[in-house]
Amino acid sequence: MIVNTASKCGYTPQYEGLQALYERYGDRGLQMLGSPSGDFADQEFEDAEEIGAFCQKNYGVTFPLTERTSVRAEPDPLWSDLARQPNSGPPVWNFTKYLVGADGKLVARWATKVKPEDPQVVEAIEAALPAAS
Repeated sequence: MIVNTASKCGYTPQYEGLQALYERYGDRGLQMLGSPSGDFADQEFEDAEEIGAFCQKNYGVTFPLTERTSVRAEPDPLWSDLARQPNSGPPVWNFTKYLVGADGKLVARWATKVKPEDPQVVEAIEAALPAAS
């Protein structure tokens, strides 16, 4: 799952749900990547260390975070690729969630307001991962 994140956004508490998914499904192969961006109202710190420290201290984030990057204004190649996938598009705000399969193809995309613990997100993750043993 790849998510464009921001530390100073009203949706920043979604980090808790993302971390919970990472802890719940990591053993089954779920990878989580947060991609901090200031593209939307400049709601992200500039410094990668400050971003990481904020996320760890406030939300217990242990999944990887990229350095601050552009997801829409001048999108990083990762974000250009995600936006071009069928049934996708660029993020329209922080915390847009993209579930990508092991084959690199988009499985599902959810808007900012869809929380990580939403049943549709959980069901899609469950379906994309190998069965629990």
